[in-house]
Amino acid sequence: MTASKWDLLDHAHEALRIAVIGVPADAWDRPTPAEQWNVAQVFQHAAGDQLAYAARLTGGAGPSADPFAPSGTLAGPPAQLLEPALAAAAEAFAAVAPWTADVAVPLPPFAVSAETAVGAAALDAAVHAWDIAVATGQVSALTDALAASLRPAADALVEPLRGFAYGPALPAPESGAADGLLAFLGRDPRWAPPAV
Repeated sequence: MTASKWDLLDHAHEALRIAVIGVPADAWDRPTPAEQWNVAQVFQHAAGDQLAYAARLTGGAGPSADPFAPSGTLAGPPAQLLEPALAAAAEAFAAVAPWTADVAVPLPPFAVSAETAVGAAALDAAVHAWDIAVATGQVSALTDALAASLRPAADALVEPLRGFAYGPALPAPESGAADGLLAFLGRDPRWAPPAV
């Protein structure tokens, strides 16, 4: 397990790792809060996004498939896709010094401060960890404390990406930072899988 030296990103990566490890073998095709994507597709998207962050930082190879068009077909054990993606992102961000003004990111505006770049990658991992956890009956690692740490990056980056990477904001709930962050990102904090 590679650490990025950025606690926020390492915490978000661990949340994603725990959620993926906890997916039952028969749950990869379950629906998720990310409309039109099942658990496998959210997982592929999340891993691909971490590779995209790494590629923008290092100039190396990015994901082999479009993270915004995941197939939903897993070619092997989930850890074989997840761990290299998390390691690549962690290694790339480990080389980013705090307070760097222009750090490359894969989505507009394409260059942001180091803290915002780290927050963006962490936001992606943590929210998709929440997607996977709630879709598969797990306890989410998206705590109010983690959500509060992610909110500055969301505030800085989400608006230009609505309709593409994020849905319209939902009314802000009164139940804490995690629910507030999810609603801001267009996710219903009370989402539950359909009854079977």
